[in-house]
Amino acid sequence: MTEKVAFEAPDITIDEEFQGILPVLNKKTYAMLEENLLQNGCMHPLILWNNILVDGHNRYEICMKHGIPFATAAKEFASRDDVLIWIVDIQISRRNMSPNQLSYYRGLHYLSDKKIVSNKNGKNQFSEVESQNGTQPKERSTASRLAKQYNVSRNTILRDSQITEAINAIGRMSPEAKRDILSGEVSITKKYLNELLARPEEDVIETATKIKEGTFKNPRYAESGLSDDSTDNSPAELTDAGAFPAIASIIKISEDFTFDLRGFSDDSDKEKVILTLRSHIDDLERLLRQMM
Repeated sequence: MTEKVAFEAPDITIDEEFQGILPVLNKKTYAMLEENLLQNGCMHPLILWNNILVDGHNRYEICMKHGIPFATAAKEFASRDDVLIWIVDIQISRRNMSPNQLSYYRGLHYLSDKKIVSNKNGKNQFSEVESQNGTQPKERSTASRLAKQYNVSRNTILRDSQITEAINAIGRMSPEAKRDILSGEVSITKKYLNELLARPEEDVIETATKIKEGTFKNPRYAESGLSDDSTDNSPAELTDAGAFPAIASIIKISEDFTFDLRGFSDDSDKEKVILTLRSHIDDLERLLRQMM
């Protein structure tokens, strides 16, 4: 049931974990949303779970800032992990995801789903369980089910979960650094994130600090002297003083592509390999258009 709420004193709680998994809107997109709300009002209700905001954080912030009335709609969830999975589905359906964002959300879906328990043995409803008569096949594992849902390999889902854990580890040290990764403000390879989990906590702290300060560079870029933020540069900047920093972006796309290919087993569906290839070709084409 939807109800109108006075903007002066809404009974709404902002959950840091839920808010922390949302990509931050860039300034231009945020300004466009703000202008739309000022002109047309808040036309869609904010979604609440037990008075906790689970969808509409930017609209809520703008409405509170300008005193724009809004409506809310309650949604039922069995647990926090169910909320996280729902947020993941909403984000993926709404946005044109970057490779890092897709990996993060698929991994978050996997980690959250694994926590959902529905039987006395402590296994989640999609874990492999023995059949009652011993003759029926076991249910697919969480990774296999999500691999089919997202049209990737099972190994890709498992590797995505490691990337998610690495980004979350960075986020525990600096929520700002995590938001910068998810918003695409910082360029960081999947390979680096995957390897970060095996490193000492000091390396995680250092990475988070450098991202927050704007001084982070992927190791290969740092060694070569290339910039890793060239995707936002103009054509003139790309060739300034004989430099060609767009090479850094090409290297990153190539490394991410190689990383993703390792997620496929020998008997992987060819169509899934083609989809992975198509995704990275799209990244290269976007970079090419920026250079022309």
